[in-house]
Amino acid sequence: MPESLSTDHLLSFAIVFGVSFGLAFLLTPHAQRLGIRWGIVDRPRDRHQHKHITSKFGGMALYLAFTVAALVAQFLPVVRTDDKEVIRLIGLLLGGAFLFVFGIFDDKRDFSALPQYLAQIFAAAIAVLFLIIIEGFNNPLTGQLTPDWPYALTVTLTLFWLGLMMNTVNWLDGLDGLAAGVCSVAALMIFIHAAFRLDQVSVSLLPLALFGATLGFLPYNFHPAKVFMGSNGALFLGYTTGVLGIIGGAKMATVLLVMGLPLLDVVWQIARRVSAGRNPTEGDRGHVHFRLVDMGLSQRHIVLGYYAFCALFGAIALVTASRLFKLLALVVMGSVVLASFVIVSRHSSATPPANRILTPDDPGPEQ
Repeated sequence: MPESLSTDHLLSFAIVFGVSFGLAFLLTPHAQRLGIRWGIVDRPRDRHQHKHITSKFGGMALYLAFTVAALVAQFLPVVRTDDKEVIRLIGLLLGGAFLFVFGIFDDKRDFSALPQYLAQIFAAAIAVLFLIIIEGFNNPLTGQLTPDWPYALTVTLTLFWLGLMMNTVNWLDGLDGLAAGVCSVAALMIFIHAAFRLDQVSVSLLPLALFGATLGFLPYNFHPAKVFMGSNGALFLGYTTGVLGIIGGAKMATVLLVMGLPLLDVVWQIARRVSAGRNPTEGDRGHVHFRLVDMGLSQRHIVLGYYAFCALFGAIALVTASRLFKLLALVVMGSVVLASFVIVSRHSSATPPANRILTPDDPGPEQ
């Protein structure tokens, strides 16, 4: 443990986690009831696994729990080493608030892909405006930071990264507890990395707040789910996780290792649909978690398997300081995941197409 972690810092960790977890745990039942009352619900359809009308307003609990805890963190006695931290926090909160509100309208009206992507670009632009930018990468061979890149390139990479994270969580939100649990693992790994490896205590309070919020939400979202997070939760989670991978630096490798499986699944689905001459936003049961369900595995086993896989590679990012080793871990993970995709694809090909083809991807709720 870094010497600078004092009793005040540990108490701050406890307060932030307690506030976020407690609020999420207490607010989720209210979000469930409000979703039913306001018609923010997911009705059983051919492409959905659940059997009853289910509220998809769970994102309210996630959003409020994280936001309140993040604000509380600003008044705690911790060391702050980044003079731009408050500016970046404002960008994180404004972008998250915008996506939460947009997600509510999306859950009510079921927007097409174009409005969703425009909203994602707008939220990512808010992040850039408030100095949340990928400024460079550490060379895994030399350990040195890459030279200054043109501003246009850094902005483009940031927009791409945040858009990728939002869509990854959005598409991952297909089984009960899957997206919330994987984001919970990612938030925990970012927190540990920031607090105990980089000694960025004040920055670490933000992923800790997200960890508490997702953990407090999961008891209601795990199979069989009583409430879904909807677009209002999935977009917010994806954006927040993406931003936390940028803030403070040196955490993107951790996020890539934790989220490698769902990230590669997104790339695989896009490539598969394009190669088949289809619109890449047109949903089907090609996602690996759907294929595993169609093969007869239970939702709980699939979700727990995702948790374990993501936690394993997240732990690898924590136990090694070697950037070269992290790069090798990414290559190994990518190879294992892609090989698994091929195997699962072949085994699931015997499933009747009528059980696998869906209408366009639902942007938020579990499919």
